Amino acid sequence: MLQKNSRAFGRREKYDEFILRLVGITKRNYVNYENDHQDIRDGVRKLCLEFGSEYWRNCDRDRAYPTDFVTELTRSGYLGALIPQKYGGFELQISAAAAILEEIHRSGGNAAACHAQMYTMGTVLRHGSDEQKSRYLPGIADGSLRLQAFGVTEPASGTDTTSLRTTATRKDDKYIVNGQKIWTSRAEHSDLMLLLCRTTPVDQVKKRSQGLSVLLIDMREIPQSQLTIRPVRTMMNHSTTEVFFENMVVPVNSLIGEEGNGFKYILSGMNAERILIAAECIGDAKWFIEKAVKYANERVVFGRPIGQNQGIQFPIAKTYADVRAAELMLKEAARRYDIGENPGEEANLAKMLAADASCAAAEVCLQTHGGFGFAEEFDVERKFREAKLYQVAPISTNLILSYLAEHVLDMPRSY
Repeated sequence: MLQKNSRAFGRREKYDEFILRLVGITKRNYVNYENDHQDIRDGVRKLCLEFGSEYWRNCDRDRAYPTDFVTELTRSGYLGALIPQKYGGFELQISAAAAILEEIHRSGGNAAACHAQMYTMGTVLRHGSDEQKSRYLPGIADGSLRLQAFGVTEPASGTDTTSLRTTATRKDDKYIVNGQKIWTSRAEHSDLMLLLCRTTPVDQVKKRSQGLSVLLIDMREIPQSQLTIRPVRTMMNHSTTEVFFENMVVPVNSLIGEEGNGFKYILSGMNAERILIAAECIGDAKWFIEKAVKYANERVVFGRPIGQNQGIQFPIAKTYADVRAAELMLKEAARRYDIGENPGEEANLAKMLAADASCAAAEVCLQTHGGFGFAEEFDVERKFREAKLYQVAPISTNLILSYLAEHVLDMPRSY
């Protein structure tokens, strides 16, 4: 289990050796996936044992945020895995972060309550000022600050991000923000929000992707009259909201990077987002398969376990094959990301294949359980609802196919 400082491991050299072993890097500086971060996986599983099925069932039933789980995950260092050591994190690679999220889902939990922190903080790290990084990253690493909210999508624009209407107008040393965001998950449980808004009117730029900027909003400093958060009840417990900005005043030093280049900053974090979501889907798929196999071997009908029937066996075996294939694509995407390449194709493929495999595994698990699959106490119906989300968000299957057609296969743009 990760801890909060190097003194837990004695001398600095011993700490560095420990980190290298966790990350899976050899002295020749390449990623060794034979290790697959087993130490991290074991630690996450041990933590998740403290938050069993009943805990998640109660959160789902009450539409409650899993505060205790997120607090313990942060305290143990896992949510600071990608933050550099100089800011109090562990500076691990994305393959390690993927292992953390996969094991949470494989253990029956749901990392959607906190996964955004792992990829949103990258925008601050890569494009923020030294003052912004020093001010916010240590608190994000130790849990005293939460960066969980990502304000991008709007009701009218959806995934057509460059058509967003939220504006930030410069006035002396402040921005005045007006507009609305939808599907801004965890806004009620976050201190900070990354907000994408238009700082230059669309009719004054050559490309629609220009004139967009990213602001890092400290929501603790915003009066309620300027910022309204409304929960949106969905088919799963996702703590999502719609957010309204009415003449919201934020300081100019909230700007991340250069004004007008925000769309590029958001795009730069999308590969990480795809990889981490794919890892969660792989974890869900493994949970479904393990659950289905166990039930099929134990459930006896007509004097024999139902798992003896090929009508039960074959669908489980087929989805297992699909999951393994998706897992290999995920590992390749993470490998390329970790060595500094641009894995746009692999990250999108991993997310699509893993989401599809997870949903197929969910369907097989439900069918294997029959009527009991709909019973709350078996957890299948809860996980079924949670898994379905990732065929739609954070990017839909159709948009991934459009990306592959245009950018990989060199076909005409379809939208």
